[in-house]
Amino acid sequence: MFYYKRLNSDLSIIQKIKEIDYVLLICIILLSFISLMVMYSTDGGDILFHTKNHFMKLIVLFPLMLVIAFFNIKHWHTFAYLFYFLIILLLVWVSFFGLKASGSQRWMNLYFFVLQPSELMKIAIILTLAKYYHRIKIENVNSLSSITLVLSIILLPVILVISQPDLGTSVLIALSGLIILWIAGIKIKYFVYSFIFGIISLPFIISFLKPYQKLRILTFLDPDRDPLGAGYQIIQSKIAIGSGGFNGKGFLKGTQSYLDFLPEKHTDFIFTLFSEEFGFIGSIGLLILYTIIIIRIIHIGAISRSNFSKLFCFGFAFSIFIYIVVNLSMVLGLLPIVGSPLPIMSYGGSSLLATMIGFGIVLSAKINHRQLIAG
Repeated sequence: MFYYKRLNSDLSIIQKIKEIDYVLLICIILLSFISLMVMYSTDGGDILFHTKNHFMKLIVLFPLMLVIAFFNIKHWHTFAYLFYFLIILLLVWVSFFGLKASGSQRWMNLYFFVLQPSELMKIAIILTLAKYYHRIKIENVNSLSSITLVLSIILLPVILVISQPDLGTSVLIALSGLIILWIAGIKIKYFVYSFIFGIISLPFIISFLKPYQKLRILTFLDPDRDPLGAGYQIIQSKIAIGSGGFNGKGFLKGTQSYLDFLPEKHTDFIFTLFSEEFGFIGSIGLLILYTIIIIRIIHIGAISRSNFSKLFCFGFAFSIFIYIVVNLSMVLGLLPIVGSPLPIMSYGGSSLLATMIGFGIVLSAKINHRQLIAG
């Protein structure tokens, strides 16, 4: 009993500072610096709107990440369900009163910040399922009641996000939830059955898509069918990435970007601008940096004594991996355009907020990796 209490006692500030994963922290700082450089490039080599805003968000959210890191991981376990239901309420609120833009209703105006609750759900779903599987007995993981409950937890936000409409984010939320099921020990046959059911249902699912979503799929299959319209973005993206060559054109020398051939280069297509200016070498360097981040998160999960910490770290690492794969596949024309930001690099406050919260929880898991959490 004494040993258990000692493991679960709060650490001093000095002890917490010593326990921080400095490799992960340095990688996050380096990635933030690179994102500022690229945002500066999107503004044409001037400190304009996107650069200023991205810098201000980093200035606010990086300390927030550290504050979260110094909170005991057990607090996130305690309030995981509350966090989930709060984001559900925000999604419902957005459905009725949210800001509309480009045919979608995804945002809420907080006056000092425009929040997209669906981005926070990417973290909330991992937290919730990590808590659920932390306390459940292993023999009950594959029970019908357990699987039904977990699928309901995943489907509720997915349905709300699809209705906005935001198919890309809803898919990413679903994938973030499903990986926790996989890690928790759900039998592989259920995933196989679900995959077969999904393939069979695909024609019906496509029939319910919005016209612009169907157009994205058609554009993905044949970008040249409308090179000056729907296919313009992906065609220009491929040209920009290819023109970067091996060494790139150099910082602030990307012609596709500077001549405005590439729209939306500061958001989902930020990698295109980076690849054009820094080439294959720079792109590989960026991917190595992301790889180190993912490996460190997995390492933190592996050394954590708490099952909750393990599940969250593994789930968050997979989410980061999926966001990167989807974003790069999208800008390379290997997937339809689904609106998936590149973590930290892409301009967007809600995405950056969710990512920093996730990193903060991971760092908290590292600081408290010896701690046990009661079910």
